[in-house]
Amino acid sequence: MKPERLFRIGAISASVFVNEVDGEGGKRTVRNVNLQRRYKDGDEWKSSSSFSLPDLPTAIAVLNLAFEHLASQEAVIES
Repeated sequence: MKPERLFRIGAISASVFVNEVDGEGGKRTVRNVNLQRRYKDGDEWKSSSSFSLPDLPTAIAVLNLAFEHLASQEAVIES
């Protein structure tokens, strides 16, 4: 499944995925965020969901971008 949006700063990225779920009121859209850090192990690129102290400011910035996207997609605007 391809993400709806991908936010990346350096080696840290947040992917936003959209899923349709069935509930009592019918189908609804649910968005989830996957946060990961890419790193190179020899010649091979790998992913991790573990972050060190220096990674955290970047992880927070990427999550803020993902949050803004989710809020803009799921906000209810009333007139």
